[in-house]
Amino acid sequence: MAPFSFRAGGTPLLVSMPHTGVLIPEELKRRLTPPALALPDTDWHLERLYDFLEELGASVLVATHSRYVVDLNRPPDNANLYPGQDTTPLVPIDTFRKEPLYRAGEEPREGEIAQRVEEYWKPYHSQLTQELQRLKRAHGYALLWDAHSILSQVPRFFDGTLPELNLGTAGGRSCGAGIGEALMQKVSGYRAVLNGRFKGGYITRRYGAPANGIHAVQLELSEATYMEEAPPFRFDDTLATRLRPQLQALIEEFCRLGRDRHRG
Repeated sequence: MAPFSFRAGGTPLLVSMPHTGVLIPEELKRRLTPPALALPDTDWHLERLYDFLEELGASVLVATHSRYVVDLNRPPDNANLYPGQDTTPLVPIDTFRKEPLYRAGEEPREGEIAQRVEEYWKPYHSQLTQELQRLKRAHGYALLWDAHSILSQVPRFFDGTLPELNLGTAGGRSCGAGIGEALMQKVSGYRAVLNGRFKGGYITRRYGAPANGIHAVQLELSEATYMEEAPPFRFDDTLATRLRPQLQALIEEFCRLGRDRHRG
């Protein structure tokens, strides 16, 4: 199966979902541990949650394969995006709970990692690059919203309970001045933070280029806002119905801010 699905839209907005995929090649499945096969670190149900994107005219790029195959939001050289802090690599070897992904002796070697980059990582980023370039040509600017979610409590990465909405702009470098702060002003009824534990991963940092008319923002949602956090990780329609208007308001504000910057 293709490493991503893609739908082109008619506005300057591209929404990327690099961690929603759940596919794992059969030959790889045989090497994984039972905890890995449950895919606990998936950004579950984001396509369903963001079901309003077609109405907004957004382009949508969605990974089909699990982040355990290769993490599309990590740099190809495997550099740590958060120096001094624990993080998972380009090809993970354990879960967020530090459970081994692979049976003993079945961990991927360097050549296999390189092959996964060629087969899955590069096509996703090639499509992302091409679409941002197309949007920039068509509209004079492009907007990238990188959509993520994570369990509300992951002691490996942060203490206590994560705020419900975690906006990241790489410390203000991935988008125009004030855009992140303006988005924070649109949050109502949820706890939110800007550039907290999650400042934006590789995609936000690599493609956000405000001086070149490309503005990028990452949103890391607490999964407690729209789903059950224990297996089988069921979608919660009641929670999602409450959350969707907030998500749509944020994305519409992002589009308005980008349009205003371009006109200015």
